[in-house]
Amino acid sequence: MAISTTFFSLLSIIFFSIFSSLTLAEDSHFFHKTISPKLLDLHKEKLSRLHFYFHDIVSGPNPTAVNVAQAQMTKTSPTAFGSVIMADDPLTSGPEPDSKLVGKAQGIYAFAAQDEVGLLMVMNFAFTEGKYNGSTLSVLGRNTVFSAVREITIVGGSGLFRFARGYAKAKTHTFDLKTGNAVVEYNVYVFHY
Repeated sequence: MAISTTFFSLLSIIFFSIFSSLTLAEDSHFFHKTISPKLLDLHKEKLSRLHFYFHDIVSGPNPTAVNVAQAQMTKTSPTAFGSVIMADDPLTSGPEPDSKLVGKAQGIYAFAAQDEVGLLMVMNFAFTEGKYNGSTLSVLGRNTVFSAVREITIVGGSGLFRFARGYAKAKTHTFDLKTGNAVVEYNVYVFHY
């Protein structure tokens, strides 16, 4: 009797171990799983304000924004409708070109309006300074460049800006009609963890 009880006990331990292993293996290939935000160290949301200047340089020997595509009609459009620009623009602490570099605005902006100069902006603000070094904010929105102040949506981020959401207020600091170069002041308000 003792042998059969021991045998069944051992058999149940083996069966339980195999079943547990299979269950764990199945769980490692899940499509959807609800988890607690605390598992990702998401305890308290913060609101941060960032202030910097965006330098869009389209002329000269080292432009930071270049036209990569345009429609045939773009050449005759008063709003440059259909033009797509790729940018790697410096973000600085002040409006002067030699101000401290705090990051780059990398992405595209496209002239998306026929009746005014209105841009579709799809960019990452990639920061290189201070505690935000290596973190990014993702921008997606409309920018009517001749409006006094424009509001552009922050749709996400990475690094210290994971789960970010908010908005950026853009205000033209300087615009050179001859060269097309611009310096834009940004005030960014972002919720993040």
